[in-house]
Amino acid sequence: MAVLKFRAYYEEDDAVYRDVVIKHSQTFFDLHNAILKSFEFDNKHQGTFYRSNDNWQRGREITLDKYDKEYKAEPLLMVSTTIGSEIRDTNQKFVYVYDFVKNWTFHLELINISKEESSKIAYPATSRTEGIGPQQYGTRSLLGKKFVDIEEKYDLPQKSEGFSDEGEGEDGEQTEDEQTESTSEEDIIESTDEE
Repeated sequence: MAVLKFRAYYEEDDAVYRDVVIKHSQTFFDLHNAILKSFEFDNKHQGTFYRSNDNWQRGREITLDKYDKEYKAEPLLMVSTTIGSEIRDTNQKFVYVYDFVKNWTFHLELINISKEESSKIAYPATSRTEGIGPQQYGTRSLLGKKFVDIEEKYDLPQKSEGFSDEGEGEDGEQTEDEQTESTSEEDIIESTDEE
């Protein structure tokens, strides 16, 4: 049984990718879940694959559900489409889009085909992780969940940009104290220039 290795690149930064190994007899639904798991995304949103060429142009669609939109060709469904059935060449490419509101886009490229499967691996599996992936719901980065809690605790009101009116007069102009400070700084700069 053939084992396929796909490299899933995050579209906005190709230094961020995950290698996913999967059996050719498994479905695109299995691949969909493996990619989400490898990038630590939940599976609460819609997603779709597109067969692609070397220029990442989107071809035939392989979707989670048949969505309420126009299709050029009838889409295939992830749950009933095996990965092996859509492989046309040895460096087959797919575009994967998840969460149609946020439009997370990943480029998948077949990078290896092996005839031997490992008894130690439960397929599909992530075999390599490179770079810090995008965060599905805000900033988590290296600090993990604690940082998200802190970030939420100190969230600013909806329309606030974090700026205050402190130090400004009624018209948004500088106060007398600030004007004096600015003037004395300018005097210092001018006097050092003259020397």
